[in-house]
Amino acid sequence: MPLLKMSDLKLNNKHVLIREDLNVPLKNGEITSDIRIRAAIPTIKLALKAGAKVMLMSHLGRPEEGVFDAQYSLAPIAARLSELLKIEVPLIQHWTGGFSMHKHDIVLLENVRFNKGESSNSQDLAKKMAALCDVFVMDAFATAHRKEASTCGIVSFAPIACAGPLLTQELEALNTIMQNPKRPIVAIVGGSKVSTKLALLDTLSQKVDTLIVGGGIANTFIAAEGYVVGKSLYEADLIDEAERLMVNAKNRDAEIPIPSDVIVAEKLADDSESSIKLVSQVDDNEKILDLGPDTIKTLTAIIKKAKTILWNGPVGAFEVEQFSLGTEAIAKAIGESKGYSIAGGGDTLAAIEKYDIADKIDYISTGGGAFLSFLEGKKLPAIAALEAFAIQYEKVT
Repeated sequence: MPLLKMSDLKLNNKHVLIREDLNVPLKNGEITSDIRIRAAIPTIKLALKAGAKVMLMSHLGRPEEGVFDAQYSLAPIAARLSELLKIEVPLIQHWTGGFSMHKHDIVLLENVRFNKGESSNSQDLAKKMAALCDVFVMDAFATAHRKEASTCGIVSFAPIACAGPLLTQELEALNTIMQNPKRPIVAIVGGSKVSTKLALLDTLSQKVDTLIVGGGIANTFIAAEGYVVGKSLYEADLIDEAERLMVNAKNRDAEIPIPSDVIVAEKLADDSESSIKLVSQVDDNEKILDLGPDTIKTLTAIIKKAKTILWNGPVGAFEVEQFSLGTEAIAKAIGESKGYSIAGGGDTLAAIEKYDIADKIDYISTGGGAFLSFLEGKKLPAIAALEAFAIQYEKVT
């Protein structure tokens, strides 16, 4: 079902409330990555250019709901927005009861999670949010999988509810990969546990030509092949699932390649003594922490031939330099490939920044859980709410 889009509406002199995902990492009150803020800028500029009075809202971190906590204040985000937009973006602390915008064309509303009822999708809170605006814009794909007041509940009470450009672009990019992909399709799924991404692995194993697994996930697949993984992070209770996925992929002439060689060490640390070993040579006291050079060569060759690439998660402990070669090689191979590429997930964004390949990936998703939920085939509550609104809106216009 097509969504009502912000770009289709006249916003001049309208109070437009935009739900963005400005949940950025902070260290000592300083923003360490502003990717999500910069991703929201085009939407904000479009609304301002259209003559709207813009109100932005977002969450930050996981404060105790209904309680103000300075460490989760959006003050640093307001400052960064002001720099990027080159206009003052005031932070409004108490806003659910209404406020004046006479002196400003844009404001940022304090952390939505400081309001009681946000996470429980309180209808009362949603009504108060909706009362602030003429148009509500859902532009935070990363929160679309949550049924909360600021992402879902507000849609039922806003005079007009629509999808913002960032959300629209995200859905179009994901649909390109899931519905009309060019083959061969290669998916790279890394991370610590099979259990957290089992549904995704299951879905992808039925769609892609090659499913590359990395990190702790790969260790479970290595164990499923009968190899010793020593003290590596893996899930013994999911070995049967790994075996099932490999059999299912093989039955449809697809592949889940298992590393032939790996980087091992006795501990994950900068000063660890590491070595390259065949997967058949891993000792009981060793941890598999990255892909080996032969495996890297094999996998990067597969990636470079792909017509469609999906990347979610690092393939090794890339936060430690000596265990980052696999993730770096995979990242650069994706960047060099001529295929259509989409990447998403928090650790993936960090790797993209670290290896400076953002301009070489066709679409970078700002979503984490929503990105995974969509790829797993789940219906996202916020998208469902926007679709329902669009149906009603079409009937009365």
